[in-house]
Amino acid sequence: MLFLFGIALGIFASAMVLRLGPSAEWFVWPVPALLSPFAGVFYPLSTLPEWMQYISHLLPPAYVFEGMRSIISGGSASGSVLLMSAGLAVLYILLAGMFFTRTFRHAVRTGLIARYSAESVS
Repeated sequence: MLFLFGIALGIFASAMVLRLGPSAEWFVWPVPALLSPFAGVFYPLSTLPEWMQYISHLLPPAYVFEGMRSIISGGSASGSVLLMSAGLAVLYILLAGMFFTRTFRHAVRTGLIARYSAESVS
């Protein structure tokens, strides 16, 4: 699930750079760091404020890290929770793919693709 969510983030980041140009790369790099508190990478989700927990339940890594914590503490990971994580990851890949397709078509139509091509960059 982590790998699939990473793919979705990569597709989304590529679309952002394609749409806004190479200088928008500074905007993309901090995204994983901004998502890590919501994913519960370093601490359980139960320690988060309630509004952050709502956001956490929208992120596939949150389910994975909570499942890992459950296994480490002697419990077991729920299959339905991991299935929810996989479903969210696939949903985000589809949404990111649609966003990239729309962005790519816009870039081709407006000529951004030619402006950012490797042949024209010096």
